[in-house]
Amino acid sequence: MTQTTAPAATPLFPFRFNDAQLVAHVSGALLWPEKGALIVSDLHLEKGADFARSGTFLPPYDTDETLNRLDELLTTTKARTLISLGDSFHSPSVIAGLSDALLDRIQRLTKAVERFIWVTGNHDPQVPAHFGGEVHEDFALGALHFRHEASPLFPLPGEVSGHWHPKASIRGPNNRPVTRSCFIHDSQRLILPAFGTFTGGLNVVHPSIRSLFSHNSSDRGTGLTKCSLYLLGKRQIAAVRGNSLLG
Repeated sequence: MTQTTAPAATPLFPFRFNDAQLVAHVSGALLWPEKGALIVSDLHLEKGADFARSGTFLPPYDTDETLNRLDELLTTTKARTLISLGDSFHSPSVIAGLSDALLDRIQRLTKAVERFIWVTGNHDPQVPAHFGGEVHEDFALGALHFRHEASPLFPLPGEVSGHWHPKASIRGPNNRPVTRSCFIHDSQRLILPAFGTFTGGLNVVHPSIRSLFSHNSSDRGTGLTKCSLYLLGKRQIAAVRGNSLLG
């Protein structure tokens, strides 16, 4: 009897969005090979340090781990443009209090690519010029428009954002629910998962996310039926449709 070999786990999942050929990476990063671009969202650098200032002590390694993973992706993808979709820093106070060593690392990061784009977020409405790179509230490149938080008022397809830290639940082995961070998109907008180490998530069935996709649903209140989702595993991505999610 011939044995079949299971397909190798892949950290990449290619898909089309608004005529752009994109690749979801299992790390939560988005690749746009045509533009040589690497897109990440919600790094929340120095979140552990910010919590420590308020008396909640977390292991102080989140920033190093997040930046290490980002450095590794830049090395493997050889990206020429890096876009960070807001909430790159956890608060204005951590920006003001960056150590010299961390500031030096961030400046080296922004110089490591031909073009570095900071998109401002609600946690970091301003990014200092001496960090390097460009700072934008919104940023358009080709067929895509990048911002921190999706807007139901944005009239054009091709909106790419973060902010919500989306996650989704599906039926897993032994009929048990499995919940993972995810990408979610329809024909109008794409929302990225959080890339940062210390980041939670909001389930896509929550009205705050679901309502952003309700325009594309024939049944009022469902919202996700025509969405595609890419759930992040340890080594591979699971692609599912919105109508297969658990509530």
